[in-house]
Amino acid sequence: MFQFRNDYSVGAHPRVLEALAATNLEGNVGYGADAHCAKCADLIRALCAAPQADVQFLIGGTQTNFTAIAAFLRPWEGVICAATGHINGHEGGAVEATGHKLFPVEAGPEGKLTPAMLEPVLRACADPHMAKAALVYLSDATETGGVYRLAELEALSAFCRDNGLLLFLDGARLGCALTAEDNDVTLADLARLCDAFYLGGTKNGALMGEALVLCTPALQPEFFRIKKQRGAVLAKGWLLGAQFQALLEDELYWELARHANRMAGALQAGLLAKGYEMLNVTTTNQIFPVVPRSLLETLDRVCTYEVWAELGDRTAVRFVTSFATAQAEVDGLLAALPDRR
Repeated sequence: MFQFRNDYSVGAHPRVLEALAATNLEGNVGYGADAHCAKCADLIRALCAAPQADVQFLIGGTQTNFTAIAAFLRPWEGVICAATGHINGHEGGAVEATGHKLFPVEAGPEGKLTPAMLEPVLRACADPHMAKAALVYLSDATETGGVYRLAELEALSAFCRDNGLLLFLDGARLGCALTAEDNDVTLADLARLCDAFYLGGTKNGALMGEALVLCTPALQPEFFRIKKQRGAVLAKGWLLGAQFQALLEDELYWELARHANRMAGALQAGLLAKGYEMLNVTTTNQIFPVVPRSLLETLDRVCTYEVWAELGDRTAVRFVTSFATAQAEVDGLLAALPDRR
């Protein structure tokens, strides 16, 4: 069966496993106070051209999102996000469970926010009886495969700074976003424009792990304390630092993301050539074909996937590629599906 359910159903890239094995009996200091985490934090600061940044390693995306947001906001403050944003639709109310209201807005097929979408929320929140919008949450790539362009991020950053809002970017699939063919954003741009963002490892070659970059100095003091309070400190913290070292030192991180994007692009192009419609055409590792409901039985036999949206007598499904997706899997799925031209 061809595997297209998600980009974390396989373990880790062999070079990451080798790096972990090399640390196995070193006897490292715990809780992230080890040499691997320190060296990797320096590496990330250099890649981001942000010597003032603090780097914190956490286990997964949901944990990173709710821990960071809880640290950044006062009790009466909330978060503006796309309605399709991960914190709104896929995290079991984790952010709201920390006491912070979400203000979801409809963001179109690409799932990208704009300043014009934020303004009505700020007007509504001017009433002191409302929770106050204090942070804007973005994802890059978005949950529907969209990629923010530099001009879009610059406009959002300027709007946030003009209106006293923090800008936080979920980078669970940042590797695929920054290696997409239509991307013009760099890590240095993110460090300049965002108050915080993270590099996702779980979905790009690591066993687990996200590297949170705290760019704004005011967000850095005592972050470890809330990380500990929220159960987000790994006792064997060097396991996270060692994985990101292996991914970033020789640009393996970007190589793996490019491969995932290429495989998704080949699958999307093949489906379009066979007459399939896309919910939206993407340049990252998630694609969203629209198929007749009668085809789901065939898909169930030949591949793993996720149902994304019901559209009358048709269904939008999601296929996701990863560093481990082989060209043979793409070719095999395409061969198994009927031509619709």
